[in-house]
Amino acid sequence: MQSGKPSLILAIETSCDETAAAVVRDGREVLSNIVASQTDIHRRFGGVVPEIASRKHVEQITVIVEEALRSADVSRGDIDAVAVTQGPGLVGSLLVGISAAKALALALDVPLIGTHHIAGHIYANRLVGEIVYPALALVVSGGHTELVLLPEEGVFRIIGQTRDDAVGEAYDKVARALRFPYPGGPHIDRLAADADDCIEMPRAWLEPDSFDFSFSGLKTAVLSEVNRAVMRGEVPMFAALARGFQESVVDVLTGKTMRAARVFGVKQVLLCGGVAANRGLRSRMRELCGEAGLPLLIPPMDLCTDNAAMIAAAADLKWRRGQFTPLDMHAEPLMPLEDWSVRAG
Repeated sequence: MQSGKPSLILAIETSCDETAAAVVRDGREVLSNIVASQTDIHRRFGGVVPEIASRKHVEQITVIVEEALRSADVSRGDIDAVAVTQGPGLVGSLLVGISAAKALALALDVPLIGTHHIAGHIYANRLVGEIVYPALALVVSGGHTELVLLPEEGVFRIIGQTRDDAVGEAYDKVARALRFPYPGGPHIDRLAADADDCIEMPRAWLEPDSFDFSFSGLKTAVLSEVNRAVMRGEVPMFAALARGFQESVVDVLTGKTMRAARVFGVKQVLLCGGVAANRGLRSRMRELCGEAGLPLLIPPMDLCTDNAAMIAAAADLKWRRGQFTPLDMHAEPLMPLEDWSVRAG
């Protein structure tokens, strides 16, 4: 366990198409959180192009780290540890951040903490409130849809996950069918909120006792409705389709989360990941948790999407236990969350 003066962790996040750096004090107080997005670059391709993402990270990483230190009003010598996303993510993108973090840790002679990207999303909630255990996290992003049980601090147990598309991936694919640009999630969220009509879509509940998710059938159902309208020479009812799609997604996500919360007797629910910025999902989760008398934590919008402050918040779990990462660490594009749990003792 680390003790003494407040800790300052410099964190780097480059798992996909955001180049991010942050300085966080004691795993809770965000002194700076700088994010350079590549969305405009990748929009023309309809999704993230890994090689382009990696090259942009190389161009931006030094500037972003310097800006994080400057905005936090700290010097390199004030930093106690360097944290970096080790995985999961795009291997080329991860390697850029890891190389920068290794160089900084070596130059500053401070510990290196390889951090799990999803642990970061979960512990972004710690930047806005106290997490009470056992807790249940619903992780929803472009690459992940998981229900994670946290029996105690820093321990992760996946009890449900997607069997095909992640929910953010499904949003982007459906958005393309509805003729929206990448990223499609915010467009569907806005259209669904304003829609007067709704085309009912299927819900994939799977086996009665399963906490897993499946969105490929829902995606296909939307595409089929669009194709049928086109073949009839009609304009698809885009707003009604967006509302039907979103209501299906939200019903399944919240329904399985609340059932898991009852089964495992958790004391708190956490919502996290890029899709946690979805207004329909946030609203329904608040409503159901309020009815159940179950505390709910949701990060603000800027801490839902990929950022480095969340990586520092998760890395603090390892910092306080003295569980550091050797400098010969490598990127792990498929890094298991449960394996990243803190060690006992």
